[in-house]
Amino acid sequence: MQRAAIYFAVIIILATFPIINSKEYIVGDYVPSDLLDDYWAFYGAPFLDAKIIGTNHLERGDNVTLFVSLTNSGGRINYESTKIVATPLQKALAVAEAAMEWDVGNALGITATLRSTSDLIEVKSADQVIDSLKSIEKSDPMEFIIQINDHAPAGQYILNLDLYYEYQDNVQVAAEGLDPDLGLQEFKVARYHKSANQSIPLIIVVEPAANFDIIQSGAEMSAGQKKGLIEVTYKNIGEEPADNAIARISIFKPFASARDQSYIGSIEPGQEKNATFEVDVDEDAISKNYSINSEIKYTDIDGNSMISDSMKIPVAVSSAGPSYTLPALILLILLLAGGYTLKRKKA
Repeated sequence: MQRAAIYFAVIIILATFPIINSKEYIVGDYVPSDLLDDYWAFYGAPFLDAKIIGTNHLERGDNVTLFVSLTNSGGRINYESTKIVATPLQKALAVAEAAMEWDVGNALGITATLRSTSDLIEVKSADQVIDSLKSIEKSDPMEFIIQINDHAPAGQYILNLDLYYEYQDNVQVAAEGLDPDLGLQEFKVARYHKSANQSIPLIIVVEPAANFDIIQSGAEMSAGQKKGLIEVTYKNIGEEPADNAIARISIFKPFASARDQSYIGSIEPGQEKNATFEVDVDEDAISKNYSINSEIKYTDIDGNSMISDSMKIPVAVSSAGPSYTLPALILLILLLAGGYTLKRKKA
């Protein structure tokens, strides 16, 4: 290491030569036969870390964009000389190679994949790409859209950020000659790359709150029915109580209601409360199964007015029963006619 440091200091002190007619190779399996000069071995690699920009405290049911930034804290760890420089050409090549070997800590072609470890968190964004990230550099935030399930329990959830990238492993240089005035002539460089990957856990927190689900519901009505009752049992499946809770339904044709709200008061976690709604059904309503949306408006523990997610109430509507009005009218007419005839005969 001491010898390498001396060599490195010497060639840096030497005047650097301009490079003309240069050509660069990104080397994979094929190595050009003339790229055989290797003056330095630099050791190091990128090391990426990730951080959520902004809050990671979210609410169930959220569809949000996470902003994630990368930091490259990797870089050069050590270096050593691999070839003694003797001629001016070799010194010039060693200087040129050393300048390029410093890129050992740069991450290239980064592909970032955000992966959820829970069925309750859905990642809706595709992979994000960063062209390069130099050592001790921070990236612009990547954007990932996630969807939190409406009934996700409060607590911590882990998202894994999988990173795939390349970095420079070695550099070889060559030149046809050195002109004292013009510098290196027909300079060529080959950069050897390695592939790497990392997986970084990111934590999001789903905040505790009241949350509701329908435990029992439904109604059977007929077309033309008035003041039909819809009875629903709600349960607080969340972690916090709800005060001054009012259940309400969203009415649409063929329904109408003068009582589309039901006060159910305070609901503790795990507690169930009943609500009753009164609806009319149009006479021309189509016979089928309907879904009526319901929600609960309540006050949370901080005194904020909140509205729950929408919950569906199934309502079956059948056709109206047979009408006996016309047959009864016909029967009445026949009876009256028969009575009139009998009276004439007696007369």
